[in-house]
Amino acid sequence: MFVFFTLKSVCSPPTRRTQLARILAGAALAVCASGAAFAQAPEKITALASSGLAWTPLTINGGIARYGTGWFDPPAGMRGPIKQDPDHPLRGNETRRPTPALGNWKDPILKPWAAEQMRRSNEELLAGKVGIPFLAQSQCWPGGVPGQLLWTTEPVYFIQTPTQVWMIWQRDQWVRRIVMTDQHSESPKPSWYGESIGRYENGALIVDTIGLAANQHGYIDMFRTPHTEKLHVVERFKVTADDKFLEALVKIEDEDTFNEPMYMTKRWRRDPNVWFESICAENNIDPFNSNLVPVPQAETPDF
Repeated sequence: MFVFFTLKSVCSPPTRRTQLARILAGAALAVCASGAAFAQAPEKITALASSGLAWTPLTINGGIARYGTGWFDPPAGMRGPIKQDPDHPLRGNETRRPTPALGNWKDPILKPWAAEQMRRSNEELLAGKVGIPFLAQSQCWPGGVPGQLLWTTEPVYFIQTPTQVWMIWQRDQWVRRIVMTDQHSESPKPSWYGESIGRYENGALIVDTIGLAANQHGYIDMFRTPHTEKLHVVERFKVTADDKFLEALVKIEDEDTFNEPMYMTKRWRRDPNVWFESICAENNIDPFNSNLVPVPQAETPDF
């Protein structure tokens, strides 16, 4: 439960540098310009935002995530994520001899249409029709939910306010907004990131997402596992007791794609980081003629 109160502003107008520092620190938790602040009782707010710090994605062994780093297994007793086809072992960039991500389309959790789509995608790679597997963010496409959590190498930041939590990736400045409420709208319009609502519970940020568009290039993992607009995702973000790591437990349900719920985990490390402007679409070319999916282009102007 949140308790809100109003404070009279005692701050002078912030400079541009101060404004930037506040944004990166999630300083809307204690804002002067609006005259509003809040305290929470009895539930403690999970502190995900830190000035000058970011969350670096990790491999299962604690290194910085690279190509080949997918979802981690969930706790025992939970159905885990789709894995690499056992007939074609996966080697990531750390091996200096990476192999393509080929999902196990024979996994019994998949509905027939999804298995067939993944099989055809694998065949295109094995036959050389496509040289490099599609990864959304590498080609400047949104990663969607929960796929965006898999972006490697570059960090993610959080901004926390009483009404919203923002996740901002350094890569192309992708922004995902989580509204702090307990009820979805009646008919959310399908979109890349859907409609996410959140709450704090037992020291964790719980995020519930529906309204996810079934886009042509919208997948839940690096194996190009598809979904329908019935996809329902629940994420539990929690900082470890030593305040050094962020862990996410993700549950996905889609009765038209999967035969049962699927669970997976992901991990980040809190690191000092200077925010760099990372623009994806500049110099994004296909030097090896790998028949890559083109970067997205707007068909109409924004204004």
